Amino acid sequence: MTRTNVTFLSAGIEIAAHLYVPDAPASGPRPALVVGHPGTGVKEQTSGAYAQLMAERGFVTLAFDAAYQGESGGLPRGLEDPAQRVEDFKAAVSYLTTRAEADPGRIGLLGICASGSYSLAATAGDPRVRAVATVSTAEPARQFRFGADGTQDPAVFQALLAAAAQARTTAARGEDPGVMKMFPATAEQAGALGGEHGIEGFEYYCTPRGEHERSAKFLAWESIDKMASSDAFHAIPLIGDRPVLQIIGERAVTAWMALEAHHKATGPKQIHWIENASHVDLYDKKQHVGPATDKLTEYFTEYLTK
Repeated sequence: MTRTNVTFLSAGIEIAAHLYVPDAPASGPRPALVVGHPGTGVKEQTSGAYAQLMAERGFVTLAFDAAYQGESGGLPRGLEDPAQRVEDFKAAVSYLTTRAEADPGRIGLLGICASGSYSLAATAGDPRVRAVATVSTAEPARQFRFGADGTQDPAVFQALLAAAAQARTTAARGEDPGVMKMFPATAEQAGALGGEHGIEGFEYYCTPRGEHERSAKFLAWESIDKMASSDAFHAIPLIGDRPVLQIIGERAVTAWMALEAHHKATGPKQIHWIENASHVDLYDKKQHVGPATDKLTEYFTEYLTK
């Protein structure tokens, strides 16, 4: 397998990506996958790990940094723009159609966490995508509005909207509005705010377990009001008769979002549970990522290689 640094444009923004190509000889272009990262993540973390594993299974894979994040362009840094995130997936599909190694008629999407919801929305609007799969689906707008487990007091999001509005006013006055930090200073504080899910997120993004220098771990404040009116699940019925697979950890507090997306899908659809796994376990823990990769290989082999 070889990895190449590549770039492409998404609505005029330069997107940085890693293209993975299997070393084994092929009789022609291969089936290909676009792999998207979790919110505030980068291609060197879990999306790159899945891209490499799927390339080892015979697929051409493209792991990219979302616009405004990682090595990709765009200002302000750390912006989570749902519409742009969906556009990034479509632009990545367009890029793969230009690569001789990839079969433009056999392209699938693989989204992890936040990219799970964006990959579903991108598939709904792009019939070039033949199949879509997600791992630990999370829809950022829902998670901010309702909390990771869906039980958050509505006042929490109202307070975030007020802070985002104040940040816009501050910026209009020519002052620095600052950013919204995604993690507190310690794992204990993360646990107090978000329970086990908060601790696991902290451990992945803020310790040697998974941290990366380009993973911002913050959001530009205007991300909040952009998410207020966003719904990445709205268009799922447009996927129609194309297949949808969602891989979920049995202990994932975010599972309710994947189940909602599953309910909206109208064509061939699967839920695949990973035993004893949490949401974040599926980012990097080999005992959980291995079975997830096996299922992804089975699924994409069925729908992209025939």
